[in-house]
Amino acid sequence: MNFDKIRKNCRVIRIVLGLVLIAVGFITGNAWFYLGVLPLAAGIADFCPLCIISKKCSVK
Repeated sequence: MNFDKIRKNCRVIRIVLGLVLIAVGFITGNAWFYLGVLPLAAGIADFCPLCIISKKCSVK
């Protein structure tokens, strides 16, 4: 199984998830959704906590 391909797709998913959570927080006014900054920052920095924990992806 090609874990580098999964990691690349995971990065896009983290960025999109972060943006969606921030947008929901902005629309609803619920501050908890601003935690979407965490997956957004992890996606932009190309940092995957699950890859480090599972040790199945190549970590730069």
